Amino acid sequence: MFQILHFEKPIPFMKYAKPGMIFSAALMVLSLVCVFQKGFNWGLDFTGGTIIEIGFQQSVELDEVRDALANNQIEGATLQHFGSSQDVLIRLSPHEGVKVEEQGRQVLAAAQKVNPAATLKRVEFVGPSVGEELATDGALAMLASVICILLYVAFRFEWRLAVGGIASLVHDIVITLGIFAWFQIEFDLTVVAALMTVIGYSLNDTIVVFDRLRENFRKIRKGDTPYILDLSMTETLSRTIITSGLTFVVVMALFLKGGPLIHGFSTAMLVGVGFGTYSSIYVASALAMYLGVKREHMLPPQIEKEGADQQEIMP
Repeated sequence: MFQILHFEKPIPFMKYAKPGMIFSAALMVLSLVCVFQKGFNWGLDFTGGTIIEIGFQQSVELDEVRDALANNQIEGATLQHFGSSQDVLIRLSPHEGVKVEEQGRQVLAAAQKVNPAATLKRVEFVGPSVGEELATDGALAMLASVICILLYVAFRFEWRLAVGGIASLVHDIVITLGIFAWFQIEFDLTVVAALMTVIGYSLNDTIVVFDRLRENFRKIRKGDTPYILDLSMTETLSRTIITSGLTFVVVMALFLKGGPLIHGFSTAMLVGVGFGTYSSIYVASALAMYLGVKREHMLPPQIEKEGADQQEIMP
């Protein structure tokens, strides 16, 4: 179904395995440096802040309210419709020396420039203790998923492939985090959701290659490990182009037209999808090759039938 491209010979992916792994290692080191030196631009889900609900008598566009807030020097606000297009929920990061009530009055004054009949429905403060709990739960969820994936791949395929698969997942997540730290993109719960999605997407792409690799190791008697790897990735290339290309187009549409509310989610998905496709070749497969995966590791174990030795010595 996915075979839209046909190649006479396998593409020599593994010919560039060493430069690819060096490039990936350098990117991971730079990403970790950015994470530890610059840190993240934590969103309100993790830092706490003020939640303000404004009611309008008629439908209002979020861009109008956002421009009015910017004109009143209210920066860093996150807006969304709440319940209907007449109610707008505004989230603001905490500012030292500015009380919650004062933030509410400033936002109401800006909203009344859009519609003089705007009213302040509620003002609430979400403390940072909620953010710490969410951050801990998110980190534990990702750790648990990585451990389960490691066990699954090791059981289904072979431990060398499992190590390569986990390395590719770590590679994709670390580089995505590094980009968020470098550009100081707001890091909220939607980004955590995107990272979990990237883990599943990257694993799926890697499993497809590993599955074909196991089939070819059992089917093809001639050819060394790099050749079998090249053949397997060439045979799955059409599927990779279709799935990755379609996913990339959809995520790009979210990035361009989805609005600021899911900007972090779409950014993480764009980076994850791009590097997830790359890492299945030059991290997962290349590392498995350097760890010494061979045809013998993929062959099913031979089970001796009971009484076979007695049958051999019978006249």
